[in-house]
Amino acid sequence: MANPSQFGFQDASSPIMEELVEFHDHALMVALAICSLVLYLLAHMLVEKLSSNTVDAQEVELIWTILPAIVLILLALPSLQILYMMDEIDEPDLTLKAIGHQWYWTYEYTDFKDLTFDSYMIPTSELPSGYFRLLEVDHRVVIPMESPIRVIITAGDVLHSWAVPTLGVKTDAIPGRLNQTSFITTRPGIFYGQCSEICGANHSYMPIVVESTPLTHFENWSSLLSSS
Repeated sequence: MANPSQFGFQDASSPIMEELVEFHDHALMVALAICSLVLYLLAHMLVEKLSSNTVDAQEVELIWTILPAIVLILLALPSLQILYMMDEIDEPDLTLKAIGHQWYWTYEYTDFKDLTFDSYMIPTSELPSGYFRLLEVDHRVVIPMESPIRVIITAGDVLHSWAVPTLGVKTDAIPGRLNQTSFITTRPGIFYGQCSEICGANHSYMPIVVESTPLTHFENWSSLLSSS
């Protein structure tokens, strides 16, 4: 959950998000080094008088041609690694199907138990004390922690997007097409997200709440929900 006046990312709750935060910090350090070097050279050129060494220097031209290529490689390699990791889905323990509608989500646990339910935002007038306005739903997505989860995402009417920042997940929901993503939660908790594709007048009223629990609690929850 984001805090007021927060400048950085939310606390990572999945290995993919941890990698994304680390790459973000790595890219910022590279940008800081480049900006510092350019600022130093500008200040040096303003203070010092021009000489023949600065006007015509083959060594300098060679350096400023090779150095950007090295910087691009340092940024491209970890970026490509994370992209392949995000697309990797290896024998998930649970498959969840998320269907976007105007303006609510439908979830199906078809390979575990025949569970299907709709998830609507709780109106502000009915919101219990201590809950987050515009982010709480009547039925949360409950998943077992430390288990590979595959999410199949589609839409029933217009474009939507299933996004949970703390899990590093953002996948478009397109009518007539199945997109998939995966994640593993590393700790128990409640993680909030929202539809990230403008989908109509009530686009801002499509929150996503994922609750990560131990396996025994997840089994008890699914048994109670299926019996009801």
